[in-house]
Amino acid sequence: MTPATARMVIDGAEKTVPLSDVQVGMTLRLVTGDRVPVDGVITEGEAWMDESMLIGEPLPQHKASEGALHAGTLVQDGSVLFRASAIGKNTTLSRIIQLVRQAQSSKPAIGQLADRISAVFVPTVVLIALVSAAVWYFFGPQPSLVYMLVIATTVLIIACPCALGLATPMSIIAGVGRAAEFGVLVRDADALQRASELDTLVFDKTGTLTLGAPQVTQITPFNGYSEEQVLRWAAALEQGSSHPLAKAIRDRAGEITLPQSTEFRTLRGSGISARLEGQPMLLGNAALLTQQQIDAEQAAALADELAAGGATPVFLAVAGQLAGLLAIRDPLREESVSALQRLHGLGYQLIMLTGDNEITAKAIAREAGLDRVIAGVLPDGKAQAIVQLQQAGHKVAMIGDGINDAPALAQADVGIAMGGGSDVAIETAAITLMRHDLHSVVDALAIARATLRNMKQNLLGAFVYNSLGIPIAAGVLWPLTGTLLSPVIAGAAMALSSITVVSNANRLLRYQPPER
Repeated sequence: MTPATARMVIDGAEKTVPLSDVQVGMTLRLVTGDRVPVDGVITEGEAWMDESMLIGEPLPQHKASEGALHAGTLVQDGSVLFRASAIGKNTTLSRIIQLVRQAQSSKPAIGQLADRISAVFVPTVVLIALVSAAVWYFFGPQPSLVYMLVIATTVLIIACPCALGLATPMSIIAGVGRAAEFGVLVRDADALQRASELDTLVFDKTGTLTLGAPQVTQITPFNGYSEEQVLRWAAALEQGSSHPLAKAIRDRAGEITLPQSTEFRTLRGSGISARLEGQPMLLGNAALLTQQQIDAEQAAALADELAAGGATPVFLAVAGQLAGLLAIRDPLREESVSALQRLHGLGYQLIMLTGDNEITAKAIAREAGLDRVIAGVLPDGKAQAIVQLQQAGHKVAMIGDGINDAPALAQADVGIAMGGGSDVAIETAAITLMRHDLHSVVDALAIARATLRNMKQNLLGAFVYNSLGIPIAAGVLWPLTGTLLSPVIAGAAMALSSITVVSNANRLLRYQPPER
C-alpha cells in the first residue's frame, strides 16, 4: 500500500529517495496519482485524497494546508508539499497491522467440550469397571475370576468413548462442508462454535451494505431545461476527470454523444467551469453557485432533502441560470434490506460501523432498517467500538470488506469478510463469504447454529447412552433377570452408538437455512 520511494524537497530542489531514508520532519512532494509514503501534514497546496483504504468511504476527501495525510492513501487530484510526522511502525497503516495482530493474539482458544468431558469420563469409567469387578469377585453368586473379567470387560467396551470422540468432529466436518456449498468458507471449528453464540452483528457501510461506488440516483431539471440536457452537459463537463463523482455522471450518461468543452477550469473545493456549445457552464456544489451569484433558491429545499438522505447534490448552471440538480450517492446493495430483515427475524441486533459522516450513515441506516449507527470512526476506533460492545456483554460479529475493517474483524468474536473484499480483510476474518451477498451472512450464521445444535445432540446422545449402558454392563439387572450383558452385545451397542452419531451429523449435509 506504500510506495518504495518518496520525493524529498530541500531548498526548492526535488530528490527521489528510498522510503527507508525518510525521516520525521522532512518535506515531501505529492502529485496526482501518487500514494502517500508516510503520515504527514500539508504545508502547501491542496488535493483530493482517496482515503477509501482507511475510512472505507469512496468519495475523495479535500485536503488543504494543515490537513492530515496518511500513508497508503492516494492523491486523486492536486499537488501538495507535506511534512513527515510519522514513519515506519508509527504510521496509521502500520498501526492497523499492529491492531490486527494484537486482537488475534488476545483471543482465548475455545476448548472442545468433548475433551473436557473425556478428561473426567475416562478415569471415572475405569474406576467403575474396577469397582464392579471387585464387587462381583467378592460378593457375586460365586466368587470367580471369570465373572470379574466379564463384568470389567463389558463395562469398558460399552463405555468406550468412541461416540463421544466422534460427536464434535463429525458435526464440524458436516457443518463446514454444508457451509461451503452455500459459499461460506470457515477458517476453523472455533469460528462455527463462536458464530452460533452471537447476538450482535456490526456491518461496515461502504462495499458491504452499499455497492461501494457512487451512482447518479436522481436528476431534477430547472428553468425549462430537460433531464437529458442536464445529464448530457454534466457528463461533457466531467470528461477527463478522475473524480468518483465525475465517473458516476459519465456512467449514467452511457453512450450519449457528448460535446467538447473549452475554457475548462477546475475550481478547487467547489467544482468546475467551462464553455459548452457556446454557453458558459458551472458544475459543482452550492458554494460554487453562491460565489458566482447564481440564484439556486428553488433547488435549496431539494438539495437539503437529498443531503439528509445520504446523497451528494451537484448543481449545474448554464449562462448564469440554474439548469439542474443531480443527486449522487453510494446506493444500498440490492439484497441488503431483505437480508437484514432475515437477520432481524433471527433475533440479532444490527449495527452500522463506518468512517463516513453521521448524516449520510443515519440515512443509509434508516433505509436499510438497522438498529444503531456508529459513524465517523477510523480503523482503531472501529476496533475500540467492538471492544465496548463486548464489554457490555454482547457476542459480536463484524462484517466488512476493506483494510480499514481489519482491526475490527480481528477484535470481534467472529470476523466475517465479504469475498470481494481486500486480502487483508479476508486473511483476518474467521469466515469468508465467497458470494458478495449479505444473504450469505444469514446462511453462515444459520448453519453455525445448526452445527452447534447438532454437536450438542451428539454429545448428549453419547453421554446418555453411556450413562444408561454402564450400569447395565455392571450387572444391575442381575437381581431382576438373572442375566449379564454379553461383551459381544456390548461391542455391538458401542458400534451402534457411533453409527448413530455419524448418521445424526450427516443430517447437516441436507440442512436448509431459513427461507429468504
